[in-house]
Amino acid sequence: MACILHIETAGELCSVAVSQDGAVIYDEKQEAPQETARGKKSVSGNTGVLGSLVDGALSFTDNHAIPFDAVAVSSGPGSYTGLRIGTSMAKGVCYGRDLKLVSVPTLKVLCVPFLLRHDDIEEDALVCPMLDARRMEVYTALYTRALKPVVDVCAKVIDENSFREELDKHPIYFMGNGAEKCKAVIKHKNAHFIDNIELNAKYMAPLAEQALLRDETEDVAYFEPNYLKEWTTTHKDQN
Repeated sequence: MACILHIETAGELCSVAVSQDGAVIYDEKQEAPQETARGKKSVSGNTGVLGSLVDGALSFTDNHAIPFDAVAVSSGPGSYTGLRIGTSMAKGVCYGRDLKLVSVPTLKVLCVPFLLRHDDIEEDALVCPMLDARRMEVYTALYTRALKPVVDVCAKVIDENSFREELDKHPIYFMGNGAEKCKAVIKHKNAHFIDNIELNAKYMAPLAEQALLRDETEDVAYFEPNYLKEWTTTHKDQN
């Protein structure tokens, strides 16, 4: 097993966590700065918040003489600014401490707290994490209970027919801040909406541990998060 620093900045929270041998031993979170009067998020504000959280995690492990093996970063999709800052911070720690870099898909992270709390759902159930992408658009994907992809990660405009084919065959559990606005639109009997699911670095731990055990690491110099590049070309200023 390993000691991993986890960094999550794709959503509304900046959060960090430390896991050791599969257990979370440290976690802190803070809301990212709100938009300025001109409607733009403060990059320096986001950087300052994350820097303080990472410093706290590093001080904790240093004080307890716990050596890190890797840094895990939430790899998107999500906030364009948040993903850039999180990735830059993760790379900086990797370079400074000669650590491996692990990327964890953000939408899978969002599924973890639900799956941990609801291990009694139907065998054929699907899970659908959603991150708000403004208006009726969401970043989303569709997974089995084992987090095998059924519908790949995409930016999707939600309407009454969204996931109709899958809903006709399976119960689907929707979660995340993008799911809230879809309640009034997706009315299928097999659609279940789960409240209070938080995107948080502490839920990265099981996914990052698995990736590290499989030696699925990133090239620190060339890694980029999943911005959904084609979509963000015209929309990134909104995030």
